[in-house]
Amino acid sequence: MADARTVCTGRLVLRPVTWRDMDDMACLKADGGAFGQMLGGVCTRQQAEKEMADDIAFWACHRVGIFTIHEHGKFVGMTGIHDRPDGRGFGLRFALYPWASGRGIAREAANAALSFTHNAGIERVIAVAKESNQASRSILKGIGMHECEQFMRNGQTMLVYESVRTP
Repeated sequence: MADARTVCTGRLVLRPVTWRDMDDMACLKADGGAFGQMLGGVCTRQQAEKEMADDIAFWACHRVGIFTIHEHGKFVGMTGIHDRPDGRGFGLRFALYPWASGRGIAREAANAALSFTHNAGIERVIAVAKESNQASRSILKGIGMHECEQFMRNGQTMLVYESVRTP
C-alpha cells in the first residue's frame, strides 16, 4: 500500500525518509558535491544516523519532513522541511548528487515539497542560501520564495527566503 505522504511529479517520486533509506542518505550526506553547501556540511555516518532519527521524529510530530527524491526509480537526492537549528523556523532544504544536477530536478522536487508542506497547514516556510550560491537562489526564486532578510555566518552573507500561504 502506498504511503499517502508520497508525492509524484511528472518524473519524480518523493517519499518520506525511513530507516530503509539510511545507506542512500548517508552516502548523499558524505558527498561534498551534494552536501558541501548545506548547513552543517558533509556528515559522517553517525551524524547522518542522528539526523535520520530526527527527521523521522519530525514527520511523526508535524506530518511534514524530509523526502528522498527518486527519478526513474533511482535515488538522486533529498528535499523537504526541517526545524532549523538556528531557531529561524521550518526550513526547506534540498540536495542532489552532482551527476543529477542541471536538469531541473531540484526545482521540481523543492516545489513539490513546499506545496506539500503548505497543503499540510504549515503557513510559513523559509530557506537560507549563501549569497554566492546562485544555483540555490535561482531555485528558491523559481518556486515563488522571496528574500526577506539576511545575516552573516562565518564571514558569509546568508539570504533568508520565505513562502507564506494562509489557508
